[in-house]
Amino acid sequence: MASDAIRKKLVIVGDGACGKTCLLIVFSKDQFPEVYVPTVFENYVADIEMDNTRVELALWDTAGQEDYDRLRPLSYPETDVILMCFSIDSPDSLENISEKWTAEVKHFCPNVPIILVGNKKDLRNDERALAELSKFRQSPVTTEQGKAKAAQIGAYGYVE
Repeated sequence: MASDAIRKKLVIVGDGACGKTCLLIVFSKDQFPEVYVPTVFENYVADIEMDNTRVELALWDTAGQEDYDRLRPLSYPETDVILMCFSIDSPDSLENISEKWTAEVKHFCPNVPIILVGNKKDLRNDERALAELSKFRQSPVTTEQGKAKAAQIGAYGYVE
């Protein structure tokens, strides 16, 4: 294996509380955070191996709240990949993929590949989540809806 690592910058975006930080912490530290703390900006590093080559992923976590719309673009320069996230238990967060996030990302990161990520898959069949959604005549986002949104925005792929 070569000693020189390839460095790639991955920026994660999406609505507040859609699971962005949890995804990065689980990926980089292999542990699930117990408490929700809104992020302003956080960076994580994950070393992975692909085809006998070490890849150093710089994982840039961004704030989804509107209060940070003016700060978030500072994280975009030199991005190699965008993870655009929504929460499976929040159809509104999926709608915001096309209403907000796609335009922002394509403006600041033209030609950067986007991977659409559906977080909180475990809540798709959770009784409490289903009851909460039913109050608003909503249901969890289906895999098919996620794939359709990925195609609509021109994402490289869709994962849950």
